[in-house]
Amino acid sequence: MSNTTNITNTKNTTNGSSREGTKYDIHGRIYDFIVRVIKLVNSLPKTSSNSVSSQQLLRSATSMGANDQEADGTSTKRDFIHCYTTTRKETKETNYWLKLIGDPNPALKTKMGPIPQEGQEIAAIVSSIINKARAGK
Repeated sequence: MSNTTNITNTKNTTNGSSREGTKYDIHGRIYDFIVRVIKLVNSLPKTSSNSVSSQQLLRSATSMGANDQEADGTSTKRDFIHCYTTTRKETKETNYWLKLIGDPNPALKTKMGPIPQEGQEIAAIVSSIINKARAGK
């Protein structure tokens, strides 16, 4: 069961090309988000608290992508919903770790830029995908 849910992107992609006003599926948006999270983690100061938080952030962010890709390859509606439910859980966890890293570090919070907002938007989109799949739309 392939995800055919499209969204409109008004942000630049990681390769610098603008997709403004074009439609593309959630897979590219999640991938771009994960790449930005990885770049953020690689730029964090090497402190003991950042070490623990950044590892958790990497695990949850990369799991988002893995579960999104698994959902795209499922053959049943039930598996599709299950995979996207896990994607949503991992997205929420990623958002938690971003907040935990950013809140005590105002300079890092600024450096994060729109990453936390993008995580919130992805969580909302994935929730919509799950709800539409459950409703049979």
